[in-house]
Amino acid sequence: MNNSNKIHFEVSERKVLLRSFDVIFVLVALRIVGDILDLEYLSVSTTDFNYGVLLAFYLNGIGTVFEMYNLQVASNQFQVLRSTILTASTSFLFYLLTPIFSASLPSNRIQIVIFYFTILISLLVWRIFYVKFLASNRFVQQVILVCSREQVEELVRELENSDPHYRIVAYVNTDIEKSNLPSYKYVHNLEVSELATFVKRSKLYEVVVASQKTEEITVELYQKLLHLLESGTTIREYTQVFEDKTHRIPVHHITRDFYKFFPFNRANNNQLYKINLRIMETLISIFGLLVGVLLLPIIIIGNAIGNKGSLFYTQERVGKNGKIFQIYKFRSMISNAEKEGAVFSTNNDSRVTAFGKFMRKTRIDEIPQFLNILKGDMAVIGPRPERPFFVKEIAEIMPFYETRHVIKPGLTGWAQVNYSYGESIEDSLIKLQYDLYYIKHRSLFMDLNITLKTFSTVLFYRGQ
Repeated sequence: MNNSNKIHFEVSERKVLLRSFDVIFVLVALRIVGDILDLEYLSVSTTDFNYGVLLAFYLNGIGTVFEMYNLQVASNQFQVLRSTILTASTSFLFYLLTPIFSASLPSNRIQIVIFYFTILISLLVWRIFYVKFLASNRFVQQVILVCSREQVEELVRELENSDPHYRIVAYVNTDIEKSNLPSYKYVHNLEVSELATFVKRSKLYEVVVASQKTEEITVELYQKLLHLLESGTTIREYTQVFEDKTHRIPVHHITRDFYKFFPFNRANNNQLYKINLRIMETLISIFGLLVGVLLLPIIIIGNAIGNKGSLFYTQERVGKNGKIFQIYKFRSMISNAEKEGAVFSTNNDSRVTAFGKFMRKTRIDEIPQFLNILKGDMAVIGPRPERPFFVKEIAEIMPFYETRHVIKPGLTGWAQVNYSYGESIEDSLIKLQYDLYYIKHRSLFMDLNITLKTFSTVLFYRGQ
């Protein structure tokens, strides 16, 4: 057996750990401080089940918005400091401002101050402990890749960027015609004969097979892998690992037998899910339009000064099953922005006006799309609708691109909350991977996750 003494947490397990101990540290700290200082407000907030659940709900929900459960943020001492302060402060305010559901405010207001600092300090202590010890190299998952030399750099970059604790330490070159190629950075180039010895000596987490061609897995390599499997080493296929780590579908790595890897989520045909979704979308759209009406005077003034043109803008987009529809937006670009033809909008596009940039960053320019949702052209959550010109162009390069159209396009989506603005065909490929992951895994829980992440996108001024 592969008797590794190292402690490993899978991505989902580490997120559960963070969520659980955020709540545990806060509630335990409130109880201890409340009992020692005889502060009823702190004590009752933990002894009463409903109050404790409400506080836990605020901590986890608001923590999601402020990226407390993003593993890259959670492992960075400076980023987690900002997220912790924002989460503690906002959770405290929400709890304070919902007195019907939370504990009654004390007559002695000093208890409120102590309540806040107890939440903040307990969260900071736990998160600093996590960064210093649980996110240290002791918990790195060391992995071997089985792939061709030309794949190594791309695979290492994609897997390690998605999970700071996942480290590719070596690879077995499957090229039929091998040459004396150097190792890639710290990734050691292993011979097949060295595989078993290296695994035993390094106490590896798993072996990932990324070879795309059957003939590259020689009899000798197959036997070595089989022996490792029988001795307890975990061996996984790359597309499965990529999907688990990046939350994307690796369409660039698989061939046209794509549907073996991409079973459509049952939720896509679940009538109850679709009915509940439609009801929620209608309510959200009505609320969104009401917010738009309240902001309309500011938008009209900003448009008159900063944009100097028509307030609304319409454009053809591709919807479900390839149907063309007109999307509504507040105009954010100069007039005649595409007089020389359709081009991708870039992050610092000179065609975007100063006020238009503000609207894009805050997503205000997309408020009119709630009308598209009420009409049934769009959903609140789904792949962003693209223009017919670009769909045709991208689909010629990416065979699976039009798979996005099996569901309605969305106002926000998995790609939007996980990736920056798409400025090129390469960016479109990455966003396609996120979109297909959403179609495969969509659920009410994932929709809620995207909604919370959309709030953080707006709050951190990261709109596109």
